[in-house]
This record gives sequence, structure tokens and C-alpha cells, in this order.
Amino acid sequence: EKPLITLCIFLLYLCVSSRRGSNVSLVLDMSALGSVEPLSSGVVTPRERATQEYLQSAGRVLSRQQLRDITLNTQMLNAEFAEIPMNFVDQKELDIPNHGSKNRYKTILPNPHSRVILKTKNSNDLLSSYINANYIRGYLRDEKAFIATQGPMINTVNDFWQMVWQEDCPVIVMITKLKEKNEKCVLYWPEKRGIYGRVEVFVKNVKECDHYIIRTLILKQGGQSRKVQHYWYTSWPDHKTPESAGPLLQLVNDVEEDRRGFTSSGPVIVHCSAGIGRTGCFIATTIGCRQLELEGVVDVLRIVCQLRTDRGGMIQTEEQYEFVHHALNLYESRHPVEPVE
Repeated sequence: EKPLITLCIFLLYLCVSSRRGSNVSLVLDMSALGSVEPLSSGVVTPRERATQEYLQSAGRVLSRQQLRDITLNTQMLNAEFAEIPMNFVDQKELDIPNHGSKNRYKTILPNPHSRVILKTKNSNDLLSSYINANYIRGYLRDEKAFIATQGPMINTVNDFWQMVWQEDCPVIVMITKLKEKNEKCVLYWPEKRGIYGRVEVFVKNVKECDHYIIRTLILKQGGQSRKVQHYWYTSWPDHKTPESAGPLLQLVNDVEEDRRGFTSSGPVIVHCSAGIGRTGCFIATTIGCRQLELEGVVDVLRIVCQLRTDRGGMIQTEEQYEFVHHALNLYESRHPVEPVE
């Protein structure tokens, strides 16, 4: 039986490889090859093993000068990005009936080992415990520093707020418009007050900045009350990158200041539409800034490999990979002092 499964995977790979052409088909190919994760049957192909070894070991430590140089070398960055396995998930790996009803995109699924599991009264109700979200490690592999998730859908809004409460999240970062040609995210917060499942949400304050809107929210459940900051970054185009990295760095700085000022040590929730592209850029930039600040070097390749181990497809395009380097280069130019030994 095992050799048969291995043969089927190999034939699937050959079939998919033969279709490669445009960038669009490449994205589809990589999602079809989501079986790079260990299969539940215990079969691990050489390709799967190579993927895991790459994601666990690849890296390129850049000094400040090397960061400046490589940011100008688009060809090298694109070649490096093309080598990083996507690590998408195969649907068969999620043994949860009807989970497709809770996914915004059928090929963007949460990697099983790091996915967020909602607490339910009935442990056998797998669908109620399911949300398309993953815990993401931060700087120095800090566990559960972030949660990367898809933009809430009409039928997952209550799940989203349950996750915010369950994980005691101090900050939510939203990097998408509600609609960009198609729906990218539903409006999941109230104008003033709303009840979502067992969580009551109040909007206490709204502050409009140049590139994002900050809402101070008060969440209540079971006699308890918590404050959550919601950042809505509205000027990042879908599947593209902003013209300037400055607003992203300002957002990263503001979110970090808020996070450190909260008593809650829960993860920062970050989402765009699918929860991998712009979400990946924000988290990678946050980690990279921290590494530059404390070490005076940065390893973007290692950061992206760590992100994709936790959630497949994080940072979707070459352009986004370049943009993260540009953002970190701008950060470095504004903080030129080397760290004290």
C-alpha cells in the first residue's frame, strides 16, 4: 500500500510539473503540491524530506552593507525566493469534515502542526474548533508571537472574535480593503457595539492616520473586560506592494509599542485576505527589524523559511520578497548605529 501512495504522489508531481508556465500556474502548481508536509499515512517522500530540510536549515545572514547591496540585486533576490518551498497543505491532511465551508480560498489551508484550535464544549465537534489560522513564531523562534489568519467571512466572524478572546490578543493588524474587485474580508467589527457569539465588542475610540485607521476596542465576556487595538492598513494594493516602505515601518513601530505597553502577552493577530502575502510581509518585517536592532545583521531567507514552516505560502511573490528587503534596508538607514557588544 505504501509504495502505491508514493507512486501516486510522484505521478501527481510529474503531471503538475508538465503544466508549469506562467507565474499563475506556478502558484497553482505549488498549492497542488501541498503534500510537502508529512502525510498522515507515514509516507515521507524524498521531495518532502528535502522541503523540510531546506525550511529548517536555509539562511543567508546579511550585514548592514550586504543588505544594502542585495536590495539592489533584484535578480539574486528573485532566484533566492524561487528556491524556497511554498509548503502548502494538502486537503487530506486536515481530517475535519466540511472545513472547506470556513476557508476563504480552498487551496490556502492552515498547516496542521501549528494551527489555532478553538476551544469548544463538545470535543467531538471538530468543525466548531476549526479556524483558518496559524500560530507564527517571532524573533529567536519566540513561540506564538503572532497569529496569521485569513480575512473573516460572514460565517467565521464569531470564530474570529472567539479566537481574539481565547488567545488574549492585544493587537489586530488588518492589511486589506474589504473589497478589491472581489470580497477580501467582511466588516467584522461594529460601528459602536456588537455581539459576536459570546464576545461583546465596543468601539471606544477611532483615530485616522495617513495610511491606517486605529480603533480602540473593548471586549467583554463573562464579566471580564479587555482592551484591543485594531489597526486597519488601507493603502496596500492586492498582489502588489506599496510605493514606499515608510508607512509599513511606521505601522510595525506603532504595533510593537502597543504590544509592549499591554499587560497581555498574547499573540498579535495579523490578517489580509488569504493570510499569507501581505500578512507574511508585515510579520517578516517586524522580525527583521528586531534582528537588525539587536544583532546588527538580518537573515530574511531564514525568517521566511520559519514563517513558511508555520504557515504555507507566507510572502507570496517575488515582489513582496523584494519589498521586505527594501523595508529592512530603509529601517537600517534610519538606525545606522551598530549594536553595543
